[in-house]
Amino acid sequence: MRIKPIAILASVILVFSTTNTTDACTNYLVTKGASTDGSTMVTYSADSHQLYGEVYYWPAAKYKPGTMLKIYEWDSHKYLGEIAQALETYNVVGNMNEFQLVIGETTFTGREELIDTLGIMDYGSLIYVTLQRAKNAREAMKIMTELVAEYGYYSSGESFSIADPNEVWIMELIGKGVGNKGAVWVARMIPDGYVSGHANQARITTFPFATENNWFDENQTTFNSPDVITFAREMGYYNGSDENFSFSDIYNPLDFGGVRACELRVWTFFKDVNKDMWQHFDYIKGHIQKDEHGIGTNRMPLWIKPENKVSPQDLMHYMRDHLEGTELNMANDVGAGPFAMPYRWRPMTWEIDGVEYCNERTTATQQTGFSFVTQSRSWMPDKIGGIIWFGVDDAATSVYVPLYSSITKIPHAFEQGNGDMATFSETSAFWIFNLVSNWTYLRYNIVYPDVKKAMDEMEAKFKQQVEETDAKALEIYKKDQNKAVAYLTEFSVNAGQALFNRWKNLFQFLVVKYIDGNVKPEENGVFKTTPEGVILVEQPGYPEWFLRMIAEQTKDQLLVIGQKNMPQHEATITISKANLNIMIGIIVALSVLLLFILIKRRR
Repeated sequence: MRIKPIAILASVILVFSTTNTTDACTNYLVTKGASTDGSTMVTYSADSHQLYGEVYYWPAAKYKPGTMLKIYEWDSHKYLGEIAQALETYNVVGNMNEFQLVIGETTFTGREELIDTLGIMDYGSLIYVTLQRAKNAREAMKIMTELVAEYGYYSSGESFSIADPNEVWIMELIGKGVGNKGAVWVARMIPDGYVSGHANQARITTFPFATENNWFDENQTTFNSPDVITFAREMGYYNGSDENFSFSDIYNPLDFGGVRACELRVWTFFKDVNKDMWQHFDYIKGHIQKDEHGIGTNRMPLWIKPENKVSPQDLMHYMRDHLEGTELNMANDVGAGPFAMPYRWRPMTWEIDGVEYCNERTTATQQTGFSFVTQSRSWMPDKIGGIIWFGVDDAATSVYVPLYSSITKIPHAFEQGNGDMATFSETSAFWIFNLVSNWTYLRYNIVYPDVKKAMDEMEAKFKQQVEETDAKALEIYKKDQNKAVAYLTEFSVNAGQALFNRWKNLFQFLVVKYIDGNVKPEENGVFKTTPEGVILVEQPGYPEWFLRMIAEQTKDQLLVIGQKNMPQHEATITISKANLNIMIGIIVALSVLLLFILIKRRR
């Protein structure tokens, strides 16, 4: 097989500048056997410069036959059409319903000619409509594919994470273009004891083709559309054998951006749970190998077995990754500035002297609208077993608050309509967390330790409270299920409000402590003073490497005149154009005079 290395930097612009507003997301998937407590878990970060962080909520409801549901695109709110409403819908909190079913996503875009602009079901509506109608992962995939087949798929290529208390699936789907309703797709169940992930690059490669989708046969662990391979042949995308057909490579061909900005985020999770994944470091830097059919030959596996079991708190940590422990950590180069900030403002690519460069796309990023870690727990009643640990803004400065998936009210700080991207709200968690994060960005390595301390304290508190709440809710549930739900609702609402209050106080504390480039020393939140009561102030200044860079670039401009240890610079002469012309004239005149004298002597 002929292997050709691929590393095309020009493709970065296409990958990094798509118009979809939530097209830069990250999902990690954990099966029962890979988790510390037997939960299935899914993480999701909805990363967008235009997405407001809030908890979506749909109460359970019943409808009359013939009721229609209007569909609006999640990203743009554009009206797409209407579909038949279900007779009964279920309670949905964020991306999790009352039966502990979870659906997350990341957009891989893929071949843009396959977008059906006449379709009605966009990827966001597909998620939230399905959560209101399905009780488990298999039923969810059946509903999703049926909705797309009946009403058409409006969005570009999408990877979906679908999990219930027992199974975890990844389903990848892309439309078939205008005039060709429906989609081609593949779904694979993650083997128990394994973990997976996806981050804006399709990841399902080869698969055992299913001639029939027996949705509720627990022995069938792969489903696909019947034309997933034949359609690719008809479009001229593929001419190899069926057994070598790779969904990802054909419908979302690998390029530099797809690896460096997308696969990279999967790798950071994989290498944290299994050190053998370091063997793929060269690949995730953008060095791709492909065979004659365009199939990647040095890709990462779709799923891996972790060396140790994974907890919800581990996943929260992984969602805050900045490529720490790797040479790609942006906190370690000059672009981080004097305070080691691990972020770069957009755009993602930039050009100097006709040469293109890219910034790293880390898992934790400044433009996150919301993120979550879910737990679906098979040993508990559905009303108690489902928890969505929900956070807003940058995951690295956020706190995951536990919300049970059966609750009937959302904490006001996280409630829909409490502010938006153009409207500041003093009672909104999204805005107060942005105040803290953006204040932190100014002097990251100085301010962040205080933020991280508060994060750890709140999440440790919530972890303990959940253990206590589970036990009490189970006791109430045995007597009255409705009272158990009411109890969980009260707990979740109070937890959300407590977090908002803590973060509001934290922001005020950080402003006082770090205003004007100073640091006020404190102990346990109490600022230190002189015996006379005058506040103490420290001025940490800048690191030596940064000051040295300033001195080298400014030379004598900032030099203190008259000191003993004056720096010695190489002498330089600055000559203006006019003076240069005069000097040339003098040299020419002297040369002519010298020549005249020599000629006269010879005579």
